[in-house]
Amino acid sequence: MNLVESLLHALVARGARQIFGIPGDFALPYFRVIEASGLLPLYTLSHEPAVGFAADAAARIDGAIGVAAVTYGAGALNMVNAVAAAYAEKSPVVVLSGGPGKTESASGLLLHHQAKTLDSQARMFEEITCAQARLDDAARAPAEIARVLDACLAHSRPVYLEIPRDMVDVACGPVPSVAPIPLDEAAVAACADEVLARLAKAQRPVLVVDVEVRRFGAEERVAELARRLGLPVATCFMGRGLLADADAPLVGTYMGVAGLPEVTRLVEDSDGLLLLGVILSDTNFAVSEKRIDLARAIVVCDGMVRLGYHVYPDVPLVALVDALLARTAPRAQRYEPMKTDYPRGLSADDATINPSDIATAVNDLMAVHGRLDIASDMGDCLFTAMDMEHAALVAPGYYATMGYGVPAGLGLQAATGRRPLVLVGDGAFQMTGWELGNCRRYGWDPIVLVFNNASWEMLRTFQPESTFNDLDTWDFATLARGLGGDGVRVHSRRELRDALERAMATRGRFQLVEIMIPRGVLSPTLERFVAGVKRLTARSV
Repeated sequence: MNLVESLLHALVARGARQIFGIPGDFALPYFRVIEASGLLPLYTLSHEPAVGFAADAAARIDGAIGVAAVTYGAGALNMVNAVAAAYAEKSPVVVLSGGPGKTESASGLLLHHQAKTLDSQARMFEEITCAQARLDDAARAPAEIARVLDACLAHSRPVYLEIPRDMVDVACGPVPSVAPIPLDEAAVAACADEVLARLAKAQRPVLVVDVEVRRFGAEERVAELARRLGLPVATCFMGRGLLADADAPLVGTYMGVAGLPEVTRLVEDSDGLLLLGVILSDTNFAVSEKRIDLARAIVVCDGMVRLGYHVYPDVPLVALVDALLARTAPRAQRYEPMKTDYPRGLSADDATINPSDIATAVNDLMAVHGRLDIASDMGDCLFTAMDMEHAALVAPGYYATMGYGVPAGLGLQAATGRRPLVLVGDGAFQMTGWELGNCRRYGWDPIVLVFNNASWEMLRTFQPESTFNDLDTWDFATLARGLGGDGVRVHSRRELRDALERAMATRGRFQLVEIMIPRGVLSPTLERFVAGVKRLTARSV
């Protein structure tokens, strides 16, 4: 077994299911082994940012490791933004990069793709990964691979492995199995007892869930815990789509002043707020109607539990959930979830289309054909998704990078085999929409809704006087056929309804529906979010 085969076996053993990549000369040797081994399917895309986003989405949808394979310098550095997004939002992505061999590294010549020093790339990735290694010693490689991959699983964050191209075919031993994470059982027990005591004293306890719940595969257990404790459950903005397939007392998504008033009151008035796997970010809490006192909340995140000023430093989320389940019994009586009135019943007339119409049309479609996994880009398309049926959703809600949606949709279909729905604005589509041209090779057929208002409209809402937010009107629908799919441009609600039905009925080719929206027309959720941010900003100056 050579070094790369050893690495591939370790990836498979730790749950990786596919590799997304773009080759380059420093990467060609290890790409050859990936292809020849057949251990993991290899999907090559067109631009490195899309490779990172696809691997990220594949990891997010079910908590498995995503793998992004690139070449040294021009490849890896082109993927920095996507890896930074995965780090910020706790997505377990393994970055594989080719690298210069020992002989050429010692030549005294500057090497092509080299930025400053040969180590510059590795140092850059130290900032956006939780573990790193250069596999330049076959004897140490198995232990190094295990250390790095186990860190990816333990922390649910990206890691970096650099493979010098002259090390690819070197004989290498097997990588050790996943090392169990040591637990202080007494600390976990004491923490669970204190959490239950705090919840028992509360008059209005509420459970809020976020990304770590899925990252660590705990959705079913968290749903059971909520049922046993009789707790209403809300997702954060970033956690939208969690518990979509679990029988949980879900009340909706907490978005402060931008969300449903009843959910906002439930969360903000709680005297026993259990934040499970929640990232304490501005997108989750910056538009709170009332400031949440985190000193009174129970915060379970980053492998620790904080109860006010009392901290349990080494209590992972899953260990705590299991301990809580062991101390609670099933209940006959349960909390009844609120009825969320998602808009349905599109008026299929000749009126122009607004974002609320898109949400309504998608809900009507899902009511007939079943729910679709959703990959959303940043912008009003993501805020519109808050009015769609609660389905599995991947989106860069905190890091808020553009260009995520289309490659994320490809990552979803590669990982699950299910047909996804992609929501993307025209500005973000200009960045990575061309990745749809890879669908034909792999048999992918996502349904892509392009919100086209010829504008970076979300940016305009914060600074309406600036004309640089204006975009030209590109004819994306016409371009779709050249990329191997079908496209249609719609201007009215009737055209939107009909286009969605045709898209749903057509399999084997991606379906692009370009939805023309007048400039300045926003979803109600984005309008409330922007108003809340502006109000809070004005208050702080």
